[in-house]
Amino acid sequence: MAIVKTHPKGQIIIPKDIRDALGIEPGTSVSVKLVKDHVEIKPLPNDPIKYLTGIFKDHPNSMAAELLEERKLDDEIDEKNSI
Repeated sequence: MAIVKTHPKGQIIIPKDIRDALGIEPGTSVSVKLVKDHVEIKPLPNDPIKYLTGIFKDHPNSMAAELLEERKLDDEIDEKNSI
């Protein structure tokens, strides 16, 4: 655990070993979140689209397949109602 001091403007310096481990470089955006009695600092991805690409690849159900199935059921209902 590292202990750092706050500067007059509320700034802190994240120790180099932690910055290196998290890939925080000059200009990296980070999120700062108050969680109960402490602060969480997380680096944000440089390219959020690339970061999120494939995030649901291991999801057991395909959203496209579910939508196609729902559309098929809607079409069946419409056909029954048009008779």
